[in-house]
Amino acid sequence: MNKLWSELNKTMQAQIKKKDTYKAGIITLFDLRNRLMEILTSLNEELSRKDFDAIPFINADGYHSKTIAYSIWHIFRIEDIVSNTLISENEQVFFSGNYQERINSPIITTGNELVKEQIEDFSKQLNLEELYSYASEVKESTEKIIYGLSYDMLKMKISEERKEHLKSLNVVSNDENAIWLIDYWCKKDIRGLIQMPFSRHWIMHIEASLRIKNEIYK
Repeated sequence: MNKLWSELNKTMQAQIKKKDTYKAGIITLFDLRNRLMEILTSLNEELSRKDFDAIPFINADGYHSKTIAYSIWHIFRIEDIVSNTLISENEQVFFSGNYQERINSPIITTGNELVKEQIEDFSKQLNLEELYSYASEVKESTEKIIYGLSYDMLKMKISEERKEHLKSLNVVSNDENAIWLIDYWCKKDIRGLIQMPFSRHWIMHIEASLRIKNEIYK
C-alpha cells in the first residue's frame, strides 16, 4: 500500500476514535480522499478511453483483476448506497441525477456480480465523462453527510428499517458475490463505515487501477 495513503488512513482511524480529535480525523479523511481523487483525475487525463476498459489481469484474484472504469463505478456506487441510503436516508445521487441513463449503464448495482469478460463488456458501455461527473458528485455528497455527523453519532448502527429499504431498491445483486455486502455494511456502526467504504476501499481499488495502468504501459 502507498506509504502516505496508509499513514493518513491509520492517523484518521486513530483520530476518529476519540472525541477530542474526531474533527481533526474528518479533516485527515478529506485530505486522503482529495489525494486519491487527484489520482483518478490524472488517470482521466493520461489514459485513452480504451485503457479504461483493459483487463490485463483477467484471471487473477484481487482488485487488479477488474478494469479501471469498473473500479470507478464500483467505488462510487458503493459509497452512494452507503452514505445516502444507509447513513442519511437520502435519495442516492445515482437516481436523483439520472445517472444510469447518463452513464449508459446496463446495471444499477455495485457490480460485484460481474466477472472477467462481463466486467470488460460492462466497462465498454460506460460514458466516461458522466462516470467522472457521478464520482465527483457522490464524493461531495458523502463529505457533506460526514461533516454533519457528531462524534456520538459514530456509534449508531444501521436500523432494520434502513436495511430493508436498501434491499427494496435492488441496488445490490442477489448473486452470491454481491448479496453478502448488505449484512457486511449493516453489522458495522457509522465509524466502521467511514473506515471502509469511504477510505480503505478507495485506496485498494485506486492502487489496483495504478497496477493496471502500469501493466498496460510497461
